[in-house]
Amino acid sequence: MSEITLRRFTPEDTNWLVRQHGEHYAHAEGFDDSFGILVREILEAFVAAHDPERERGWIAVQAGQRLGSIFCVAAGDSTAKLRLFLLTPAARGRGLGKRMLRTCMDFARSAGYADMKLWTHESHRAACALYAATGWTLVDSRPVHSFGVDLVEQTWTIRL
Repeated sequence: MSEITLRRFTPEDTNWLVRQHGEHYAHAEGFDDSFGILVREILEAFVAAHDPERERGWIAVQAGQRLGSIFCVAAGDSTAKLRLFLLTPAARGRGLGKRMLRTCMDFARSAGYADMKLWTHESHRAACALYAATGWTLVDSRPVHSFGVDLVEQTWTIRL
């Protein structure tokens, strides 16, 4: 089996990421098409105006196949935001998520951020367990109706 590498996101990854997020969350959680639209808007904004010194996206790749993504974007002068963290089902359970999270956090630290935050849903149990295991703190949790379904939205933070 070939090595998994993390390479920088390129605009050519956009359609793949939108499709992966849309298909995964429609199947796993019943999300409607508004989620894919949001992912496309996030990626288009990133492509159009990100600061490569302070913001970065990575794509996990093995043998030419994309396996996942993670992004670090500015959420203020001293706060970074983790976005679009996704692993395909075939990539899960191999420590790749932890490696991607560490890469993203290390980049945020080296870019001068003091802390990070992220937004997720309680139903993303594996991701939430990873955040808790790596020192993140759940700071807010509330019921919402988003993407056509009832969810519990969460905000997590960590000091870098």
